[in-house]
Amino acid sequence: MSSVLTPPPVRRPSAWRRAWDSDLLHSFRQSPVAQLAAVLALVCSIAALGAPWLAPHNPFDLATVDLMDARLPPAWLEGGSWRFPLGTDDQGRDVLSALMHGARISLFVGGAAVLLSLLAGVGLGLLSGFVGGWLDSLLMRVCDVMLSFPAILVALLIDGVGRALWPGAHGSLAFGVLILAIALTGWVKYARTVRGSTLVERRKEYVQAAQVIGVAPWRIMLRHVLPNVTGPVLVLATIDVAAAVIIEATLSFLGVGVPPTSPSLGTLIRVGNDYLLSGEWWITVFPGAMLMAIALSVNLLGDWLRDALNPRLQ
Repeated sequence: MSSVLTPPPVRRPSAWRRAWDSDLLHSFRQSPVAQLAAVLALVCSIAALGAPWLAPHNPFDLATVDLMDARLPPAWLEGGSWRFPLGTDDQGRDVLSALMHGARISLFVGGAAVLLSLLAGVGLGLLSGFVGGWLDSLLMRVCDVMLSFPAILVALLIDGVGRALWPGAHGSLAFGVLILAIALTGWVKYARTVRGSTLVERRKEYVQAAQVIGVAPWRIMLRHVLPNVTGPVLVLATIDVAAAVIIEATLSFLGVGVPPTSPSLGTLIRVGNDYLLSGEWWITVFPGAMLMAIALSVNLLGDWLRDALNPRLQ
């Protein structure tokens, strides 16, 4: 009497295992530069996002600020104190706490501006490439006009117009004007990138098959074309975060950025620049180093992501 042998069940790898063995993470594990950039970006993000809990002092609480502590050097220099590891500024605020809170504001403004640019650029680029015709020509001419002006000048113009329309703008309104100023100079690259990829995708067989069976155009754009054009957009968005943070710091350095009551890294650099030649270098050097660390780490991650998502380099 023979028995039927049943094969053992095949164990499928878990989602974590599949993600760990993916081409993207394999490329990340093989790139020491990407790992170092990720660690640097993670440290800066934790310091910025956790500033209300991790910062040793609250630089915005006037009750804890003492002018007698103004312009103290870092703790390892003569005259410094470990109460203020990176020294103090001209108002007696702890530089370490100030740059942690300033990086939080810079990352918020830069991230919100990139998100707004991403939504507007992807939507307009997808519509332009899929619909074509006069709408495509109109949107591309608008993009050409936007590209003919330097981004920082457009941001200055929009910020100036916003402040003229709302002269008493404070708090969230001032932040909104700044985010809008940066976003209106950044949506063009997303629109042109998505439009070019959409022109290629709409001629492929799966789009034509969906049109034949009567799928609505908006459903084709959102469910079929959009997922296939997001690769270059993710790379652009990653790199654009660093550019948006730098633009925000530039506007704040020029005095047209965030309110003085909520200083960002650009505001801290501008304040410290007045004392750079008098010997109090730490007031501007440390915020500048924080800004450089954020921009460098994000740019390196963007370069790695661009190479990892490029099928020609696989």
